[in-house]
Amino acid sequence: MTRPPTAAQRRVIDAADPVTGRLRGTEAQLDALVKRGLAFRHPRPPHDHFLTPVGHRVRETVEEKPEQAADPPTGVFAAHIGGTQEAADAGPARVREVHSAWQGLLELRRMTNPDGATDRPCGWERAHLVQAAALALEAAGHRPEAGGSPGYRVRATPQPEAVAVHAPDGETLGACAITLEGAGWQVGEYTQPRTRARYLLASPRRV
Repeated sequence: MTRPPTAAQRRVIDAADPVTGRLRGTEAQLDALVKRGLAFRHPRPPHDHFLTPVGHRVRETVEEKPEQAADPPTGVFAAHIGGTQEAADAGPARVREVHSAWQGLLELRRMTNPDGATDRPCGWERAHLVQAAALALEAAGHRPEAGGSPGYRVRATPQPEAVAVHAPDGETLGACAITLEGAGWQVGEYTQPRTRARYLLASPRRV
């Protein structure tokens, strides 16, 4: 879990550009946000700082007064990766949250891919493979395996820049493959040697 931002950091986040997520602040404030994964420094001049998808979620989180909050808000969005015993939240608030996170990720692609492309993954996604693939699936309306209900599961693999995606049947697996390909991932379908179960191996496309 990530500690909530300080009051000064929160003011910088709240003042970010509502569309691009561009930040204004002192070098120390901006560096602190980068270290916490809430912001990134654009590689091209003038090297401005922008909110990451996590930073966008923090900005949209309404802070609660200490006496009203049972636990400090983390502001950290996490896509459902599947395989949990608890049922997955699929209410309107969760749908809005997922949509916002996906839009933030597309903006991050635009700002960090050298050519500004939004049709292929960016560096943040390659550094957070499981969350990135799960977000693409959840944002497209796929249901995760949770609370005894069938759905997708996204898991890390020993292979570099690759995740495994499991699904309860071939139709669901094929639909997940189409979604990931549309989100800029290279996808192949394979068979587990021992169980003979089919699964996807997905890697973020670079070109």
